[in-house]
Amino acid sequence: MSPPSRRTGRPRSVEADRAILGATRAALVELGWGKLTMSDVAARAGVAKTTLYRRWAGKNELVVDAVAAVFDEHLMSADCGSLRADIENVVVRFAELLERPETKTALMAVVAEATHDQALGARVRSAIVDRQKRLVLIGRERAQLRGELPREEDPGTAARNADLIFDVIAGSVVHRLLVSAEPVDTEWAQGFSTLLLHGLASAALSESDERGGGGERGPGGERGESGQNPAGSV
Repeated sequence: MSPPSRRTGRPRSVEADRAILGATRAALVELGWGKLTMSDVAARAGVAKTTLYRRWAGKNELVVDAVAAVFDEHLMSADCGSLRADIENVVVRFAELLERPETKTALMAVVAEATHDQALGARVRSAIVDRQKRLVLIGRERAQLRGELPREEDPGTAARNADLIFDVIAGSVVHRLLVSAEPVDTEWAQGFSTLLLHGLASAALSESDERGGGGERGPGGERGESGQNPAGSV
């Protein structure tokens, strides 16, 4: 006797998912979080409302996935040849992504809602934050292969460092753009990478050089006789 055939549901349509997520972002920009409804998204995407509810329990989950899709599509870790260049590239690309109206509106909306919705906060972390931390892991692995960074033997230390790097980069760019409303351009990215890689003393030293107040540097970046020694040197 042959086993009963296993029933499977209708496969999800990639095109329908893309249309729904795009319609969600467009509705957020036009209507805002409070007025956005599943019915409106369904109408914009040209699908039945039941199609949405088969995929998402409600608009919280839908909006998070709409934001995550943009990050997955546009934010990548390109190999630019050095750790500094990799950092500057991802900073500028991340800023460009945040400047898109649909991304900015959607991200700010879900972050605000997540402050009083623990389930939504958990979904934001799993669908957006944890997935984008892969850029840190990829960049760090490349830098280690180049010999620019040491390998962390302890997995716990490696994980904590990855979290810290991600928080510093993402937090700085988000604050600069969305809180301070200042641009993240190539010059800012260069200053940020100097600060991240070499610390406050080197960043201050670099700024002094740009104003013409520093002496000549040696091959390793140290001061010559006419300039002051970097902090901690003798």
